[in-house]
Amino acid sequence: MKKKLILLDMICYIALPLLIWNYGRELLGDYPAMLISTIPGFIYTVYRFVMERQFNIAGLFIIGSLFISTTVKILSGSAEQMLWNGIYLGLFYVFIHLIALIFRRPLALYFAVDFVYLQGWPRNQSTPVFYTKGIFMWFQIIQILFIVRGLFVAGLKMWLLQKYGVDGYNQMLIYRQICEWVFGLAITGLFIYTNVPINKYFEQKQKDDEIESDLNQSSI
Repeated sequence: MKKKLILLDMICYIALPLLIWNYGRELLGDYPAMLISTIPGFIYTVYRFVMERQFNIAGLFIIGSLFISTTVKILSGSAEQMLWNGIYLGLFYVFIHLIALIFRRPLALYFAVDFVYLQGWPRNQSTPVFYTKGIFMWFQIIQILFIVRGLFVAGLKMWLLQKYGVDGYNQMLIYRQICEWVFGLAITGLFIYTNVPINKYFEQKQKDDEIESDLNQSSI
């Protein structure tokens, strides 16, 4: 399944955008070709959102990000401005993650709450568990990774844009996706690591609930 997702990522986020950009810019112009090249990634992201059934904070964040980024691209007016606006938008998301970190409300924690909710655990039960001392620290670290990733990708895109201009769009697509994969693996690894004690807690709670239910039934 992971290999299939990586292949789809490469097709929708790299191969198709590069194909549209390289063969469409002479026919359509830089800006229309760049704008159209974002469509495969947009459609694929919506498809992944629907198939993976992400809701609430995670879902709102994804859909909100898609809406904002698409609006910014359409209103940019030129290929170069579209690239600069993408950098500014990335820094805006870094600011959101930073505020969440400062106020000790890491978005990573709420994404995890949404995930365990889909497994059947109410949010009012799981959220206090995630805020316990041994677990909360890891969500703060994941939040820091979100910030580092955003700054790194924005800095890389800015450097490529200043050095190559719009012609550096090819490199941006490739390097950006590589960065997303590297940071994505690190973030996923940390989510998996934090999931171990969380699963143990809920497994034990389920056993305790079953024992309590059996005792109640036997006392009737």
